[in-house]
Formats: sequence, C-alpha cells, structure tokens
Amino acid sequence: MPAPRHRSRSWRRVYKKITHGVKLVYKRKKPKKTECSITGSKLSGVKRDIPSRIKKLSKSKKRPERPYGGVLSPMASRREIIKRHRK
Repeated sequence: MPAPRHRSRSWRRVYKKITHGVKLVYKRKKPKKTECSITGSKLSGVKRDIPSRIKKLSKSKKRPERPYGGVLSPMASRREIIKRHRK
C-alpha cells in the first residue's frame, strides 16, 4: 500500500527500470505553461518547473529580460510600450 501522500493523483507516477524489475517512483507534476495576460498565448522563455527548482535558477533564466518579460507576450508587450509612450 502506498503512503497516504502518494494515493492522490497530484504526484506523477514514473516506473524506473532497475536490475531486478521495475520500481515505482513518485515525482511532482510540472505546472502548466505560463500565459500572456492580454492575448492568452503561451509565453516562451519562461521556465516550467516546480518552484523549489526555479528558486535555484538565476533571475535571467527565470524569464526574459525585457519590459513586461514573463507577463506579456512579445507582441502584447510591444503594443503596451507603444500605448504607454503615446500617452
């Protein structure tokens, strides 16, 4: 019987091949891809991993280093910058 924390499907089940058969290993599921808050398209350049691993990365590896990087898609951020500049 698995431990109570492993009975839910919030843990991903991975079967690892070992010398005398197969062992069941439980791993955390990855979060879904981040989306642009305006267009809803998937953001590129943003890491998709569990928070404890993302915490160890440098800031430049977590998200793009441009204005609105990691929040808006490139086209949406371009439109937003132009809109703010024209005010």
